[in-house]
Amino acid sequence: MHGQRITRLALSALILTALLLNASGYYKYPFLEQLENWTYDVRLNSTRPDTHDDRIVIVDIDENSLEEVGRWPWGRDKLATIVDNLFNHYQANVVGFDIVFAEKDQSSGLTVFENLAANQLRNNAEYIKTLEEIRPTLLLDKIFAKSLQQKNVVMGYYFKAFVPEGEIGTTGSLPPPMMKFDKLWSERLPINKAKGYGGNLQVLQNAAINGGFFDNPHVDQDGVFRRVPLLQSYEDNLYPSLALAITQAYLKAPRIELHVETEGSKSAKEYFALEAVSLGKYLIPVDAKASVFVPFRGMAGSFPYVSAHKILTQKADASILKDKIVLLGTSAPGLLDLRSTPVQNIYPGVEVHANIISGILDQAIKHHPAWTVGYEFIILIVIAVIMALLLPVLSPLMAAASTVGLSLLVIVGTTIAWNNQLILPLASPLLLIILIFVWHMTFGFFVESRGKRQLANLFGHYIPPELVDEMSQSPTDFSLDGENREMTVLFSDVRGFTTISEGMDPKQLTQLMNALLTPMTRVIHKHRGTIDKYMGDAIMSFWGAPIQDHEHARHALYAAMEMMDELKIMQADFKQRGWPAVNIGIGLNTGDMNVGNMGSEFRMAYTVLGDAVNLGSRLEGLTKNYGVNIIVSASTKKCIPEFIFRDLDLVRVKGKNEPVAIFEPIGHKNDLDKSTTSELSSYRQALKAFHKQDWDKAELDFFNLNRANPDRYLYQVYLERITYYRKEPPGENWDGVFTHTSK
Repeated sequence: MHGQRITRLALSALILTALLLNASGYYKYPFLEQLENWTYDVRLNSTRPDTHDDRIVIVDIDENSLEEVGRWPWGRDKLATIVDNLFNHYQANVVGFDIVFAEKDQSSGLTVFENLAANQLRNNAEYIKTLEEIRPTLLLDKIFAKSLQQKNVVMGYYFKAFVPEGEIGTTGSLPPPMMKFDKLWSERLPINKAKGYGGNLQVLQNAAINGGFFDNPHVDQDGVFRRVPLLQSYEDNLYPSLALAITQAYLKAPRIELHVETEGSKSAKEYFALEAVSLGKYLIPVDAKASVFVPFRGMAGSFPYVSAHKILTQKADASILKDKIVLLGTSAPGLLDLRSTPVQNIYPGVEVHANIISGILDQAIKHHPAWTVGYEFIILIVIAVIMALLLPVLSPLMAAASTVGLSLLVIVGTTIAWNNQLILPLASPLLLIILIFVWHMTFGFFVESRGKRQLANLFGHYIPPELVDEMSQSPTDFSLDGENREMTVLFSDVRGFTTISEGMDPKQLTQLMNALLTPMTRVIHKHRGTIDKYMGDAIMSFWGAPIQDHEHARHALYAAMEMMDELKIMQADFKQRGWPAVNIGIGLNTGDMNVGNMGSEFRMAYTVLGDAVNLGSRLEGLTKNYGVNIIVSASTKKCIPEFIFRDLDLVRVKGKNEPVAIFEPIGHKNDLDKSTTSELSSYRQALKAFHKQDWDKAELDFFNLNRANPDRYLYQVYLERITYYRKEPPGENWDGVFTHTSK
């Protein structure tokens, strides 16, 4: 059993270690990350508010706009008109572009006109004059830049996580950085470090008040947008995301600050992790990589959408846009800004930014702090310890119930944390619970059931299945090796079996013995007895092995009493069948016995040996001499104080020199009626006179007892002894012992 427990614990520890490696990040299991993402999506979708936020409006370059205005890209003069209309006509608060303008707009034809002026029409003064007059209207980028000036506009751009060798890593221009990234913090905080960027034309970026990146280097392995970085660094400078920069502009440009949790000095290697980013009074929880989990309000369309061509033609509802945050992006499939998200497989990328802005303003962004790694370590260890201690000692049903209960406890705790804006790992604890449960159940089924089968093979012929089940709880505690124990042995034999067998044909005799031995065996098994052997019409059984039984004498006596009750029922059945009446004698003795698998190389049997066993056999043989059904020894009687016994005799049996006191069990002291109690009292008086050799008083007392109970053969035995002792006095030193010379 000890070895099995070590095996259980060893594999449980192995499972735990594998999950701890994943929690630490030392070795990540993709399937577990996918499972954790799935649990996150379930929690998100089951608790999302599905509400509408009117503070943020999306000006959408949709299919209708492309049909009305023309294919993308549009001329920058049209974009300038949109910006002017949004601020001057619709009075928007801030406008953010989820679009990058990295190349010059040459759609006006200015380059062609200038080429003509330099070549074919260089001598045409009128043409050159006209070109100079209309030149300002053909500089579309300057027109666009002019519309951005003095307005609350945030431009979008993207960073590159990787730049292939031989390619240019940067295009366009970046806005001024948010702050210089401290070298120590840069080394210790795992904020994404970009290798390049794709920015807007410098003239456009300089005209806007700020810019923010809209790329996402933290897309999960399944391609789903769950988290988005708020910050990235480039050449030791920190830059905000588009959502963060737009929110900052909306809140009148409060300072952005990092909140880093440390233990010890900055130069030490203790705990050092980014916990949050603050924007004025707004605290934005972030993970160690400065990412936020997108607080999706619901499906696509959680924010008002206005078709871009309506802004261009001033046909939009002004009340929708006044004082609002405006994001200019696209939902048109051909423009490739559709994302996969937990709430929807096809989701406009511009609305991801809208959800982040909304979450910052509502302080609804959930936190996944760096210390959750420590939490995951602790919860995994606690779960493993609890299950490793409980499962080996519980029944399969209780083990399953405990596993379900522990799983529900983890789920409820994680849900409570979720509702309090805290994201805790759920997949790894649940997986650990399932794996340890499956392991223990599998081990129990294949290994312990094998042990049970071995026990059944060893002891199944001797003891009932219920005791085999009990033994299987600790199979290594049992073996067939010989040992010495205090036990109780029972012998039962059919009286006059030779006469019975002579009067029946073999088939009837076989049926009778089966009908007799089967119920008797059932009674012995019921009282936790072990069948040693059947000896023709006799049964030998014992208590106290292979299972230790501290009440072996009591169980043996109760079995003997019930065997006699069962015999009365069988006698009525035998009479109906026309079979002869059957009676049995039972002998019980308690003492030290040798028990184990004994025999020869040809045949072995699990049996008991010793003087105490032999005495039990002798006691069974004495039952017919005293006309009783059950005889027990003094050692058996001593173990059952709640029973009343009749002192039968002090005898010296064949093979033993020491006298033995023998008793007949009468019944439980609480079950005796007055007549039985009176008879026993009279019997004790008669027996006392007998041992004093007061033959006259003893004879009179036994005569009265015999007359009142003519069926009790015991009184006739003593009357015959008195007659004998009158002729052959035992002498003054007589110890009251009667010697039996036969078995």
